[in-house]
Amino acid sequence: MIQRTMVTVSNSLRHAKITPQRSDARGHWDYGWLKTYHSFRVSDWHKPDYVPFGSLRVLNEDLVKANSGFPTHPHREFEIFSYILSGELTHRDSMLTKGAEGAHSDRFYRMRRGDVQFTTGGTGIAHSEMNEHPTDPVHFLQIWVLPWKSGLTPRYHTKHFDEEAKRRGFVPILSPLKAREEATAAEEAEAEPAIPGTIPIHADFVMGAGLIAPQGQFVWKVGADATRSSERKVYVHLPQTQNGMAKIRLAGRDDILLEEGDGAFVDNVKAGDGLAVESVGSAEAEVVILDTA
Repeated sequence: MIQRTMVTVSNSLRHAKITPQRSDARGHWDYGWLKTYHSFRVSDWHKPDYVPFGSLRVLNEDLVKANSGFPTHPHREFEIFSYILSGELTHRDSMLTKGAEGAHSDRFYRMRRGDVQFTTGGTGIAHSEMNEHPTDPVHFLQIWVLPWKSGLTPRYHTKHFDEEAKRRGFVPILSPLKAREEATAAEEAEAEPAIPGTIPIHADFVMGAGLIAPQGQFVWKVGADATRSSERKVYVHLPQTQNGMAKIRLAGRDDILLEEGDGAFVDNVKAGDGLAVESVGSAEAEVVILDTA
């Protein structure tokens, strides 16, 4: 399902408060095998302005060298997902380990551009995320969201999202579990999302992504007709994919221009508002939308 542009748009979305977060204001570490940028508080990096935003807790932009990565480590409670920008990322976890794949194909583990991997940490899961390619790095976004309740059963999903669809408009990637907080065990196992074709998440949260050609414009419908709360927050991120040639303007405001690596906090918006995103650079802009209560 593609997020079409048939919504009412105020060119400036005047009631919204839009606060850019510049790339050089992010936390940044270079460990040799890993170059990482943190948009929100992580570990010992903390900036008062960049605290949790709605249910959004973590947005890391990571570049991992070949034959390296994150060895097996535990997670609990959080909804954790990775959006692959380039290269390949291999996921294994305590529910399904190397050598015990059974009928699952290699692609169940090895994610490439356009793939999203999603884990419900719930009561506890251990997983690894490794770049097993012999020469090429992997570039991906790692995002964490706080679920609407604790003690969930750990689950894992992978899904590929079409590149050409993202060039026609914003494509929803994640949407709330259709049965919401009241889901039965059977409904949890069925894992039906509010928006068909997306990955279900245990939160009042929607993720979308689009590839906007220079001078093109997409519109994100806040809430995507899939959320309960009318009061919304939206975080917009422009990953570093075009060697600095991509740039976007938000809501028609000339003072809200984002370059690669930048993000923006969009507050005081309501479900149904149209957030216009215009590509004003010289290269296609890959835009990620994180829409939360």
